[in-house]
Amino acid sequence: MPSWKHWPAERIGLALAVLAALGFSFKAIFVKLAYAVPQATPVDSVTLLALRMAFSLPVFAWVGWRASRSLASLARRDWLLVIALGLLGYYGASILDFIGLQYITASLERLILFTYPTLTIVIGVLFMGERASRREIGSLLLSYAGIGLAFAHDLHVAGDARAVLIGAGFVFGSAVSYAFYQAGSEPAIRTLGAARFTALAMLVSTVATLAHFIATQPVAALAQPAPVYLHALGMAVFSTVLPVFMTSAAIRRIGAARTALIGNLGPMLTIFFGCWLLNEPLSWWQMAGAGLVLAGVLLISKRSKPVAASAVAPPKGLAASKAG
Repeated sequence: MPSWKHWPAERIGLALAVLAALGFSFKAIFVKLAYAVPQATPVDSVTLLALRMAFSLPVFAWVGWRASRSLASLARRDWLLVIALGLLGYYGASILDFIGLQYITASLERLILFTYPTLTIVIGVLFMGERASRREIGSLLLSYAGIGLAFAHDLHVAGDARAVLIGAGFVFGSAVSYAFYQAGSEPAIRTLGAARFTALAMLVSTVATLAHFIATQPVAALAQPAPVYLHALGMAVFSTVLPVFMTSAAIRRIGAARTALIGNLGPMLTIFFGCWLLNEPLSWWQMAGAGLVLAGVLLISKRSKPVAASAVAPPKGLAASKAG
């Protein structure tokens, strides 16, 4: 059997894209596993996010330094844009997502969060003077019909319908925050480059997360059982850093469009792992909802007006991670 080093570039790219989708989809599983670690007071969302960002920090700090050392300093306007987008994309979206996962299943969380491509369209129509095509409207209808089915499933099986509503609201807020990040990141990436922008946005988010932790939690909250540290480290390595680099490498080999389409595996993978590892209920209603959401995202992925490859990641850059 030939070594993977001798695989053609296309096969390596496809494998990397699948692995990246797997890593991104496992983020919610790590969060739920950390919340379930037996202790007197379960780890809270702010502490868990602070641990994730702290473990990711060294890699992104190094990437930011490498990407910026031979470039000119950022102008004040560029810094303001990076700070605003960093707060939206990696801090705001993540904290809302982590809070929401305290109330709803990982499967429903991933489906709601996966609406950010369609929400980006809505933001463009409402705030940027863009017009929605029939294909884009169809994508919106399919995606939200799918969420409706999955949402109805969770309401049916949950003992506390109010908790499902609260959790879904937080996660939808996360999707909105990330959609604003996506809508505003294209000009920033075009100006600064994907590697520099992503690393700096990650550093801004890390500072904001740690400041949030210091302002709201005692330092003693960092004293957690070993399994919580392991889940946070796994989230940082396997659901943050590695998928970002794998996505970038996949784009270099098979292009941004094909990499994004393979990323559509995310919700299905989360549903599978949620059922397998978290014993979350699985029904045909939920599978149908997932299918509709995926159909909506696939439809928008094939829109006639292509997104510039630099908005996702340039051939030599670092791709932005997906949805917190």
